[in-house]
Amino acid sequence: MLITDQKPVFIFGYICDMSEFLDQDIKFLPGVGPKRAEILFKELQVRTFRDLIYYFPYKYIDRTKIYRISEIHSQMPYVQIKGKIRNMETAGTGPKERLTAAFSDETGTIELVWFKAVKWQKENLKTGREYIVFGKPSVFGGKISVIHPEMELAEEQILKPPGLFQGFYITSGNMKNAYFNSKAIHKLQLVLGNLVKGKIPETLPEYLVKRLKLVSLEKALITIHQPGNSLELKNATFRLKFEELFFIQLKILSIKSNRDKKFRGFRFEKVGFNFNTFYHQYLPFPLTGAQMKVIKEIRRDVNRNVQMNRLLQGDVGSGKTLVALMSMLIAVDNGFQCALMAPTEILAQQHFNSIKKLVGGMQLGISLLTGSTRKKDRQIISEGLESGSIQILIGTHALIEDNVVFSKLGLVVIDEQHRFGVAQRAKLWQKNDSVPPHILVMTATPIPRTLAMTVYGDLDVSVIDELPPGRKPVQTMHYFENRRQQVYNFLRQQIEKGTQIYIVYPLISESEALDLKNLEDGYRHITEAFPDVKVSMVHGKMKPAIKDSAMQAFKNGDTKIMVATTVIEVGVDVPNASVMVIESAERFGLSQLHQLRGRVGRGAEQSYCILMSSYKIGTESRKRLETMVRTNDGFEIAEMDMKLRGPGDIEGTAQSGIGFDLKIANLGKDGEILQLARNVATDILENDPLLQSDENRLLQKSLSIMKSTEYDWSSIS
Repeated sequence: MLITDQKPVFIFGYICDMSEFLDQDIKFLPGVGPKRAEILFKELQVRTFRDLIYYFPYKYIDRTKIYRISEIHSQMPYVQIKGKIRNMETAGTGPKERLTAAFSDETGTIELVWFKAVKWQKENLKTGREYIVFGKPSVFGGKISVIHPEMELAEEQILKPPGLFQGFYITSGNMKNAYFNSKAIHKLQLVLGNLVKGKIPETLPEYLVKRLKLVSLEKALITIHQPGNSLELKNATFRLKFEELFFIQLKILSIKSNRDKKFRGFRFEKVGFNFNTFYHQYLPFPLTGAQMKVIKEIRRDVNRNVQMNRLLQGDVGSGKTLVALMSMLIAVDNGFQCALMAPTEILAQQHFNSIKKLVGGMQLGISLLTGSTRKKDRQIISEGLESGSIQILIGTHALIEDNVVFSKLGLVVIDEQHRFGVAQRAKLWQKNDSVPPHILVMTATPIPRTLAMTVYGDLDVSVIDELPPGRKPVQTMHYFENRRQQVYNFLRQQIEKGTQIYIVYPLISESEALDLKNLEDGYRHITEAFPDVKVSMVHGKMKPAIKDSAMQAFKNGDTKIMVATTVIEVGVDVPNASVMVIESAERFGLSQLHQLRGRVGRGAEQSYCILMSSYKIGTESRKRLETMVRTNDGFEIAEMDMKLRGPGDIEGTAQSGIGFDLKIANLGKDGEILQLARNVATDILENDPLLQSDENRLLQKSLSIMKSTEYDWSSIS
């Protein structure tokens, strides 16, 4: 019986009608049936043969080695032994019944133990027969034993086809309770592998398969579940990873190519009075080489009649705002208006203040629009936008409201763009009726190279990787609790020098689930430890007016220590604050630690970041803290963050608009394959942009199916 829905589907570039072999309901696979099919769908979203064959193992165990019992110890992950059951004994009754078997080879004896399905084991296991036993050794009753081992008669394993690396599959607790474990999935994959032979057509053009020396898709899909040796596994894995990443890159680069043809852009032909006046008279310090390079890239983009879509990456304090301002001045010189949208009122106000200060006495119309802007001021802004007297409007999501109407919007700058939803950004993009404004999106969260090529692969990327002159790298130190008094002595010395201090806690109030220093206790402790110092407290649950007042007091220097949660991660700029203490630092992610550290080091004085942690920290936490101490390079930190946490957890990817669900590739580990996939996709599109040649027709069909299933959000960054 086949599913009759004829809607085409796209998986790994494989185009098919739903009437094909792989799209049969999984319940018709021998060994499944209706009940197991229901479990597979509910727990793993496996509905068809295709879903199952693309459900890949997460690890493999080498089944080539047979250990002698005398070699086994409890620290070994898995062992495979060959021998005979000498005797079996049961103990306990009912749910507490267990079966113990003495299993021997020529070097010794080990215990095999079962707590479940005891009756079945007693009926099916035979003493004196030779078995291959596979499982994890542990200590039970003071002896080394293997609990719930896999058992196969040695004579039956010899008759099986070669499959020396056994795949292990992620399964749920509900599946295990139904005796549907990884081994059961592995057996189903072996059955399916035999059935699909000769039924999986190639998905990549023949010239590409030959050029890259790839194994066929059919061989890769069968081998990935039952590899005979490490080379076979390597070749199958490479083929499947390449194909997955290749089709993502082909899609992204095709979108970018089509967008450049489809969306015309305003042409900013001149660099005029405002830009030159600012550059020669108001620039606070010489531009870094990285800033000059980025401005040239932007200048080239806005002068070519194509809508600019550029991502500007740079660490906190690298000078992104200055680049954005100079880009906006180019737009103003060409008779256009600009919008700068920030995620919070604090950050919008900060941008407004810093830009007003930078342009000094220049006659520019710059206004601020946030949710707090009064009705009377909104009317003035509305009139200024309509007349064109407001040339730069800075604000929050208030900018996207329908009643905010520009007369000639030419450039939109979006700061910390991952904090806005795609639909929100689209509203700004649609403020013009015909020609869309140029788009510059900025982020202080460094994006790993592989993620940038995927999530933001359709954007042009600029990087500011230099700090302005005079800035010193923040010195980072990690201390355990027993050094707290030494840390406090250091803080007193810094306060005596006239500097200010942030102390950040992960929580607002005590949590029984997590043993963390909490903010309220921390505030009391700090006021007791520093009785002569004024201390303020800030957290996200405060009323905005109280929170703003506390922040302003710190900014003005009225308070010397600010005890806060991560609410200060973005939007607080106090050059006099030169020390950041992060309590329970092991509880923060790398990206967040780096963002918090960016709150200091904004003046000319040497700044410090002190990471406090308990002794009991895991391996990953230790690696994070060691990375922070070792480097200030945001991109190195981002790469390490992705290796430790995976791409799905990196801030911003969920709202990127690309939407991909990797089944086998790993952006943290497969950078070289991704780069190859991107290079191959680039070469193909340069020679055949519309994929119209006979040899690329398969690719073109794949792309058309991919594009028909989702909205082209990438058009609006």
